[in-house]
Amino acid sequence: MTITEKISKGQCFLGIELGSTRIKAVMIDDKFNTAAMGSHKWENRFQNGYWTYSLDDIHKGLQDCYADLKKNVKEQYGVTLTSFKAMGISGMMHGYMPFDREGSLLVPFRTWRNTTTAKAADELTELFGFNIPQRWSIAHLYQAVIDNEPHIRDISYITTLAVYVHYLLTGVKSAGFGEASGMFPVDKSGYCGEMLEKFSGLTQKYNLPWHINDVLPVITDCNEVCGQLTEKGALFLDPEGDLKAGVPFCAPEGDAGTGMVATNAVRERTANVSAGTSVFSMAVLEKPLSKVYPQIDVVATPSKSPVAMVHCNNCCGELDAWVNVFAEFCSLAGVEMSASELYQKLYQNAMEKGDRDCGGVVAYNFISAEPVANVEKGKPLYYRSADSSFNLANFFRAELTASLAALKMGMDILFKEENVRLDKLAAHGGLFKVQNAAEQLLADGINTPVTLMETAGEGGAWGMAILAAYVSEGGKMQLADFLDEKVFKDMKSRKVSPTAEGASGFEEYMERYKRGLEAVDSL
Repeated sequence: MTITEKISKGQCFLGIELGSTRIKAVMIDDKFNTAAMGSHKWENRFQNGYWTYSLDDIHKGLQDCYADLKKNVKEQYGVTLTSFKAMGISGMMHGYMPFDREGSLLVPFRTWRNTTTAKAADELTELFGFNIPQRWSIAHLYQAVIDNEPHIRDISYITTLAVYVHYLLTGVKSAGFGEASGMFPVDKSGYCGEMLEKFSGLTQKYNLPWHINDVLPVITDCNEVCGQLTEKGALFLDPEGDLKAGVPFCAPEGDAGTGMVATNAVRERTANVSAGTSVFSMAVLEKPLSKVYPQIDVVATPSKSPVAMVHCNNCCGELDAWVNVFAEFCSLAGVEMSASELYQKLYQNAMEKGDRDCGGVVAYNFISAEPVANVEKGKPLYYRSADSSFNLANFFRAELTASLAALKMGMDILFKEENVRLDKLAAHGGLFKVQNAAEQLLADGINTPVTLMETAGEGGAWGMAILAAYVSEGGKMQLADFLDEKVFKDMKSRKVSPTAEGASGFEEYMERYKRGLEAVDSL
């Protein structure tokens, strides 16, 4: 069967991921090859003290993304999209969307980027003996309770972005295991029963009209079908009316879970780094951590294995801003250069001509707060010593290194204090689109070889499509075996190894970086 016939017969799989700067749709065939893509650019806004996207942003963005996919399929294959063998929705992990009984959103979506829940996060961490970061859904919910926000008495259920969109299309309020683990702590059986009881006891004095068990979404295993596309959902996603109802869905997952799938990192002693607007690492653990670290979350793979997650709020945002500055200069100078060419030239120049320690130049990419580095407010800046070697290569190398510096602080805990051992670390995301740049810095920074799959640039939407393909086969194999034996068996990849000079230079950079953090936070 040709790819055109597969598309016509609805035999392909669709993954949609709502990322921080782009909504992306990836359609794959039964051989897991990308057949077509669609996308929609969007940006969060800081409104009334919170980073947010409006429901209108979400709805129009989804429709525009699907319309772009549909248009591209028509242009590439001469076929109108009408169905898929299975679908799946992914989104930015964590965050807070509370709804009332009528399904009305009670407060604007509070994204993972917000750092307004310090009191709640600290209290819950102490109560549970388990790290609850500020971005987790339960921290947002409890902070709203503490602050006695008017909406808390009207809550019927809470969701993440992925769970909300899944519900919009299927009518099912459910989360995949990995996504649920970023809302509330989990164990192999689901939400941790002991911690649910502790939370209920903690909030008893507030006389809430709901119980925590009732407001969290149900958890669905990654090998189970989690609803079907409804008539209403099909017409919402494709207002032209060509998309048919009845497509089965896998459970919605967060971008952390889809990143693990996209890099074949769901087995013990494997890990991945996902780098875009934020950067985070996921290391699948052989044994529990010896103690609680505020820099490290413990979440789960889509297939329930415990994962040590180092999540940094900032990665590419400041880099992108500086590339835009150089784009302005090109325009001013009358030089035509595409964005991809600019990234290529600036990154490569930094890696080829920059000093390994960035020549005494240090950058901080904190557009928003950075809890891993203990920075409470976003303040992008750079500094250099008077005798620094200040040039374009070192400046941009410093910005590139800064995008991974906070991540290194967290991963150093895993490697140096917890003796975590890895057989493989894979990387994906927009930071790695320019070859031989950020992946080399990552390998040097954590002194570990880094693998990049050929799908590294397609990221979580491709991973979500893989989860849809997995559930369509009935989940007959373990997810790790399915990925090893079917998806990645013949997948091309390349490995980048750390260099002694690069690792030494990164450590020198980090010494300056850490010394300057106190000044950054005092501004």
